[in-house]
Amino acid sequence: MINSHPSRVWRKGSGAPIAYFPGVGGLPKWLPFLDHLAQSRTVIAPSLPGFPGAAGHDALDTHLDWLVATHDLLIAAGLRRADVIATSVSGALVADVAALWPELIDRLILIAPFGLFDAVDPPADIWAQRPGHLNSILCADAATYKEFVAQPDDADPLEWKVEQMRALEASARFLFPTGNTGLSARLGRITAKTLLIWGELDRVMPFSYAERFKQIIKHSVVQQIPGAGHLAEIDAPAAVARAVLDFTA
Repeated sequence: MINSHPSRVWRKGSGAPIAYFPGVGGLPKWLPFLDHLAQSRTVIAPSLPGFPGAAGHDALDTHLDWLVATHDLLIAAGLRRADVIATSVSGALVADVAALWPELIDRLILIAPFGLFDAVDPPADIWAQRPGHLNSILCADAATYKEFVAQPDDADPLEWKVEQMRALEASARFLFPTGNTGLSARLGRITAKTLLIWGELDRVMPFSYAERFKQIIKHSVVQQIPGAGHLAEIDAPAAVARAVLDFTA
């Protein structure tokens, strides 16, 4: 229970635990990327409030509320001192948690995280996209994301669509309108060794932000994934998993 609401936690594999917090749209279904990790690690994927598998986002009124909920979810999922992966919108929260509670996370992997803002080179406004257009910018190939969010045969069509919209609403609660959470003031407190992964074809978060994160986080490196878009682990699951496993070896 997080903030008095249940939160789904998926687990698979064996070995040292590694957490995964997904990006835009959450984790409506298991990913091939996680299967790659699960060959040598125990993958633990908790659901943040409002994202698929969890409720309660409408009870989190401030940014601090979101950070405490993320912190408590890590603890409740048994992820104290674990390696943690966070993508896109969840990256803004997990990076902040790593800054405020630096002893909680061992090694940190951020995949094109939100949290910073530069008016000269702004991220795409994911909450103001035309209907259907958001899917076309999240992955290098729109068909890849369309397949990821395709409704399973046993799912209720209406609830499946509501779940996707609810996840976007949840991310808007802590990131709208610019994606800037003031994170730059706290990133320097991160002590975890950090890998910053960026898709070469990211149309949401410009690559300039990779260098911004790297300049502030003391022990950080950047790795770009050829042919991948914003949700690089969906576009190139094997390549991103290899980068993560090599970094955490």
